[in-house]
Amino acid sequence: MIRAAALTLALWASAVTAQQSPAVAAKNAASSLSIAQALLDTADTKRDRVAALTETVKAYEAGLVAMRDGLRRAAIRQQTLEQQLQAQQEEVSQLLGVLQSMGRAPAPLLLLHPNGPLGTARGGMIAADVTPALQQRADALALQLEELAAIHTLQESAVDTLAEGLRGAQTARSRLSEAIADRTDLPQRFADDPVQTALLLAGTETLEAFATTLTDTFLSDAAAAGTATATGDLPLPVQGQLLRRFNAPDAAGIVRPGVIIATRPRALVTAPTAATLLFHGPLLDYGNVVIVEPAADVLMVFAGLAEVYGTPGQVIPAGTPLGLMGGDQPNVDAILTETARAGTPRATQTLYLEVRDGQSPVDPAAWFALE
Repeated sequence: MIRAAALTLALWASAVTAQQSPAVAAKNAASSLSIAQALLDTADTKRDRVAALTETVKAYEAGLVAMRDGLRRAAIRQQTLEQQLQAQQEEVSQLLGVLQSMGRAPAPLLLLHPNGPLGTARGGMIAADVTPALQQRADALALQLEELAAIHTLQESAVDTLAEGLRGAQTARSRLSEAIADRTDLPQRFADDPVQTALLLAGTETLEAFATTLTDTFLSDAAAAGTATATGDLPLPVQGQLLRRFNAPDAAGIVRPGVIIATRPRALVTAPTAATLLFHGPLLDYGNVVIVEPAADVLMVFAGLAEVYGTPGQVIPAGTPLGLMGGDQPNVDAILTETARAGTPRATQTLYLEVRDGQSPVDPAAWFALE
């Protein structure tokens, strides 16, 4: 039930960008954060607490992304309206002046013309033609001012909504970390040996060498626990966007046989499929690394995390949390300043994803839906 609710929330949040009105988009995002709060309130009562809290964290992530996008679009719309009103200032002043003059003049006086009955008739015809256009222009101006006022109200109310959403997301992450630490229901494919792992790390110079030695050391006599196949439809392990493709050089000309995904600070990284957790921890210059085996002779490497979860040797189901990205979660003032300038929220963190089949790197696009 909670998974279905979270899925509905994610679809709703992703559809926010299709809304015509930025104000409506931001209001829907605020509602999605309320749903995330409801998921958090009930997560501790679920049988699988880890799964429930995982979906709750994802729901908060989707809601906050949608909220920031709605506020960004509202800021862009606000700038557009203000520029339009400023550009039409002279026209608007003339329009208001005419409407005020017509409103103050006595009705009989409006019907008289100094040139006599013919002039009065002609003036009446002109007024009959002009008045609807004036009224139409006045109505359009009123709608613009009403929309601008609604955006201002939305931005003022967003402070409390964002603050509650950020607090809820942090609470959900903390509870998830505790639930994973207390978890005892996962099968153990091999026993974790920190001493052996430390020796492997000490003698490792490349990721390829470490991966090969790791599987030879711990999996030589163990049958593969996963049966995943390269169908190209696995979900990304983290909410983000593809930044660099397989074997594409970076700004320094360095080529790595994997892809880089840009994501936001403190984003949750999850296992895209059932697998054996082989290793997690610092490795060479990759930062914190998580290595899983989803099928025989296939390894998936996730690098660049700030926190890692689980115990090596565990057989984990799809969607199991692997860790959190680094960086500082922005506060309310930073988000509002960012959106007030109509700037796109920056994905300041990067996750490196590499897939190795038979100890050779392959394009992750064969496994993941990178788009």
